[in-house]
Amino acid sequence: MPERLPVYLDRDGVINENRDDYVRSLTDWVPIPGSIEAAARLARAGHPVIVVTNQSAVARGYCTAVDVETVNAALRAAVAEAGGTLAGVYCCPHAPGAGCSCRKPATGMIDQARAELGLPPGGWLVGDAATDMEMGRRAGLRTILVLTGRGRRQLAEIRSLGEPEPWRTADDLSDAVGIILGERGGTCGLTPRF
Repeated sequence: MPERLPVYLDRDGVINENRDDYVRSLTDWVPIPGSIEAAARLARAGHPVIVVTNQSAVARGYCTAVDVETVNAALRAAVAEAGGTLAGVYCCPHAPGAGCSCRKPATGMIDQARAELGLPPGGWLVGDAATDMEMGRRAGLRTILVLTGRGRRQLAEIRSLGEPEPWRTADDLSDAVGIILGERGGTCGLTPRF
């Protein structure tokens, strides 16, 4: 059986609805239809599934680290109920400009997950933002931009600025999982970028 490489997922805009005023509590957490099942399907297929999420609402004082963990616990439970397991959930609570090594597009969360979970290099990063794509490239991952959350707007911005395009784009997380599992091709630029 081939090695099942890790899949790193952004949270807000990929698994659950993104909010301009932040997902501050469990009452703000609304899974995107099919996303929980998609994450569980990846795990059942043997891929370690790791959530990597910037949560600057903590540093901004909009919520606490406990509020973020409450949402993440609900996410873990929902994936478990759908028959999967999250290998890990990593959060950066810092504000932009804090100079930390964990805020995307820095690779600190991926580095930490690899060290703590014994993960191999390679795999995929699924996100809805240019910072997700940049983090994935820096970490040597295939990048998939979903068009949920900020995805459509971010793809237009990436193209208008002439930045490197994602390896693939997908309608949503379910579509991205189909690409990872080899069921769909997805849309790509002229050359795949890692």
